[in-house]
Amino acid sequence: MKRTHAAGGPATTALADDSRSGGAVWGKRRVLLLNATYEPLTAISMRRAIVLMLRDRADVVHDDPNGPLVHSADRSLSVPSVIRLRTYVRVPYRAQVPMTRAALMHRDRFRCGYCGGKADTIDHVLPRSRGGGHGWDNCVACCASCNHRKADRLLSEIGWTLRTEPRPPQGRHWRLLSTLKEVDPMWSRYLDLDAA
Repeated sequence: MKRTHAAGGPATTALADDSRSGGAVWGKRRVLLLNATYEPLTAISMRRAIVLMLRDRADVVHDDPNGPLVHSADRSLSVPSVIRLRTYVRVPYRAQVPMTRAALMHRDRFRCGYCGGKADTIDHVLPRSRGGGHGWDNCVACCASCNHRKADRLLSEIGWTLRTEPRPPQGRHWRLLSTLKEVDPMWSRYLDLDAA
């Protein structure tokens, strides 16, 4: 049971109904927050999304028919998948996208950079033991089998090639992806996953 305050109103008690989603959702469920121009800003908690909607600062863009319901004394809300701010928020531009495991896996679409199989680890193309750096241009997603076989050797030593040349991803949405392990399928039209 959580207590929330509407703007200038009395505190209300809200209950999250987990029966439609299969478990506790308050801390786990994420909602995509879009700017007023439909640019992705971040993924926020379900609780924060509800507060923004109750305070009339955000509107629902995509409902999730199978998502959880939140009940208060006088209303029920279906938690959406995507919401949009009513007013534009200026976001400072940062040229470099931080390299995280999640962002690297999204960049390579969870596929091994050598064989194309399902990736579950990260490999340094030029091994760190041979002076290779830990950056976008030297790291690829990799399956455990290829990572083990390659070890600390160069690609030329074992006759392998990369499927695609590793490079830093471009676009603001990559900052969002660098923090997420899983992405809701309803978010894909706003994240432009083919831009990498």
